[in-house]
Amino acid sequence: MLDKPTMLSYILEEQEKLTAILAQYPANIDQAIEGLDLSAKNWLVLGTGSSINAAQSAKYYMEKKAKIKLDIQEPYNFSHYEMIDPTLQVVLGISQSGQSTSTIEAMNKVNAHHAVHTMAVTSIPDSEITKVTSSTLDILSGQERVGYVTLGFSATVLNLMLLGLRIAVKKQLLSETQEQQELTDFKNLTATFNQSIEKTIAFFTNNRSDFKAAPRFTAIAYGPTVGTAQEMETKFSETIRVPSQGVELEAFMHGPYLEINPEHRLFFIDTPAKAEIIEKASLLKQYEQKHTAHVFTISLRKETAEHDHELALGSCEDEYKAPYLAIIPFQVLCWYISKEKGIDITQRIFTDFSQAVKSKTTVQDYV
Repeated sequence: MLDKPTMLSYILEEQEKLTAILAQYPANIDQAIEGLDLSAKNWLVLGTGSSINAAQSAKYYMEKKAKIKLDIQEPYNFSHYEMIDPTLQVVLGISQSGQSTSTIEAMNKVNAHHAVHTMAVTSIPDSEITKVTSSTLDILSGQERVGYVTLGFSATVLNLMLLGLRIAVKKQLLSETQEQQELTDFKNLTATFNQSIEKTIAFFTNNRSDFKAAPRFTAIAYGPTVGTAQEMETKFSETIRVPSQGVELEAFMHGPYLEINPEHRLFFIDTPAKAEIIEKASLLKQYEQKHTAHVFTISLRKETAEHDHELALGSCEDEYKAPYLAIIPFQVLCWYISKEKGIDITQRIFTDFSQAVKSKTTVQDYV
């Protein structure tokens, strides 16, 4: 790593670090689920920012494999407004830094209500959030010392999916042979990350002036990659600093479509799905192409791009794993578009923010 890590240096580490996480499976998962009632079907995930986006990205894979119901909530609203379900059995609190005051507060609310298995999902296993939970899932990415998380986001998505996988095996919903096949699939996807980064850089280069002039970005997705679109919104807002939105396909058709003008930039996230879903997305894209020339596609269904506005990352056969790969282009674009717009994201801004609004338990150790 460089002496001073950057968002890009962490992105470039993802393939190696995530491969290492897969190599040590299931050690960290087994430690996290020790004492957990495997029959528990009613799960809650608490997290905000990239943490909730990661949960949304992994949700459908976890539910499908482990046969659980996963509710996802913003912790601040949960603490102050939500009723706690008395049948709630497992609660995950996601905080990469382990210092999110709202998530810690929400976990304390749950603990005070009734006995549940609480699990901290974090990159820092001795952080504050681990003091209020039954167990800790170390995502094994280490401390990320820049304010715009990428490696840690991908590690969170991967570990949540692996958690769902391991629960499924422990419940005998999957055989060990099927478990190994899933791991092989994850390893094969991870092995494409560096190539996906290179493809994204070429995609950016081909559309450099278009992205530089963009006053607004929207990503449209369906199914598992809605979490990807939401993380695009978070990351683009943090780094490119123009209005950015990640929205579910059908939701876009009920209001947001009226906002479109010739300057609007749209990303369609194209992943495997039922034919009717792919058709709906295609019809929307065709319609929007009549109203703006700035329509782009991030495809996980094609090996080769048909034009400069399309980025083809190859065929990801399992739509439930698609979010794991689909976020890579948006992470890379954050770095290059922000630089193209003259924004140096290595220079920290609003350094007193977390203390001023009490969003973290301590000042963040960023470079």
